[in-house]
Amino acid sequence: MRRADFYRDAREGHPGPLAGVRVVELTTTWAGPMCGCLLADMGADVIKVEHPDGEIARRSPPMLPGTDPAVSFMHATVNRNKRSVTLDLHDARGRNLFRRLAATADIVVENFRPGALDDWGVGWDALRAMKHDLILVSISGFGQYGPDHDRAGYDPLAQAASGFLSLNGSPEGEPVKSPTFLGDDLGGLHAALAALAALRHRDTTGEGQHVDVALLDAMLFQSTGYLTLGALDVDLPRMGNQFRIAAPATTFSCRDGRVMAGVLTDAHWRRLAHLLGRGELAEDPGYATAPARIARRDAVDGMVAEWMAERTVAEAETAWVAVGLPIAPVRTYAEAARHPHTAERAMLQPTATEGNPALPIVGPAAKFSRTPTRVRTGAPSLGEHTDEILAELGAPEAEREALRRERIV
Repeated sequence: MRRADFYRDAREGHPGPLAGVRVVELTTTWAGPMCGCLLADMGADVIKVEHPDGEIARRSPPMLPGTDPAVSFMHATVNRNKRSVTLDLHDARGRNLFRRLAATADIVVENFRPGALDDWGVGWDALRAMKHDLILVSISGFGQYGPDHDRAGYDPLAQAASGFLSLNGSPEGEPVKSPTFLGDDLGGLHAALAALAALRHRDTTGEGQHVDVALLDAMLFQSTGYLTLGALDVDLPRMGNQFRIAAPATTFSCRDGRVMAGVLTDAHWRRLAHLLGRGELAEDPGYATAPARIARRDAVDGMVAEWMAERTVAEAETAWVAVGLPIAPVRTYAEAARHPHTAERAMLQPTATEGNPALPIVGPAAKFSRTPTRVRTGAPSLGEHTDEILAELGAPEAEREALRRERIV
């Protein structure tokens, strides 16, 4: 299918499938902003509420090269498609404005330490009393309840506490965290999905609810069932780039780089055996099934390694793709950014951000044929929409000026 064929019935100028949904996002750093980012990308009007000094993501290095004013890679990535309002929730007037803003929302998203919103008088009980069908999505390290609920919780702690670190890395090395914000990303994804499920329930029944998403729970849920294996004391060795359920399958060195390649099915093994010049092993009982190959992991990995060592990455990729076998070059992010497939899938979209033209911002992953999603607007400058949003709440200009003078906004 061509891209034009996929989008042939697209509605031009439509913001996305969540058009008409309002989200108030009281978040910081990554997990909460990621939840809001997903909802904003899908067309929701996401209003990001920050302290007048701005949140952490705005100041987190590295700054994008050539930007003036300087723009953090985090802020540019996760806060696009949002509007920005500043409110000081430590002041009663700021809290009152937040309550007025929340009353206009379908969903409120927050990722502060459990109890923080209650301390500010804008927790679940206060918000529910004000708007009975509101959905509050709370994202935290360890959840709203449980023995560890009130501990500080960050992405690498969730990775560590979940068991993920114990398996990540080379067998002979130390446990290694993910190089990306994996716990935050998964927490944000589960929070966005849960928000949509709660929205569906509200639209059906008129009932709002409080949604509790823990980074730890998200990591445990996405553990490929390893939590169940751990509960049953099944041995889980660290395997690096190899796979428990398949062989050969790992990274291999070519003459000019590395590839990730392998076979999962027996049909793929038969094709691979012939490609390797070992057709006699295609139906050999010692190799023809996955359990047999796993038992001979070193032997089958060695066959592939020997074949790969004689070829370039391009030669290996061409040969494997030609016979329908799975393979991918091990690219850097710089190489991935320049690949034609990345461009065709619109995974980098030139976007003006805080006065900086055409920054390459990561595009939405999900594609919608009828209501296409895109990076509509760059991450906003701090408080860029404060006047606009306060005016929407009915605050007159004189009140807005007074709030600015006293740094409530």
